[in-house]
Amino acid sequence: QVQLVESGGGSVQAGGSLRLSCVVSGYTITNYCMVAWFRQAPGKEREAVAVIYAGNFPTYYMDPVKGRFTISQDRSKNTLYLQMNSLKTEDTAMYYCAANSVCGSKSPRDFGYWGQGTQVTVSS
Repeated sequence: QVQLVESGGGSVQAGGSLRLSCVVSGYTITNYCMVAWFRQAPGKEREAVAVIYAGNFPTYYMDPVKGRFTISQDRSKNTLYLQMNSLKTEDTAMYYCAANSVCGSKSPRDFGYWGQGTQVTVSS
């Protein structure tokens, strides 16, 4: 049974940093065609923050986080990370890790495996 479990969320002041982790069990993370972090703020749609694709495809970052967030994966720990620096109040959201064995678009509909989410709250 495949499970994705996030951790690392919390409350932080603007300008601070957090590192989110997503431990994958039941499947080797690097065998997924795409792994990603999504976020969803209250009243808004879930959107892809960063996506790693298998092969030589470039990593995707949504424009608001470019230069501040870094997505990475550690095969030895079967874990996906999201390093978030210079956090802003607009980064406040529930963050989810997601994965799929087949490559597709960045739409949440193309991801078949999801974690339960971890809350990130950034205060001014």
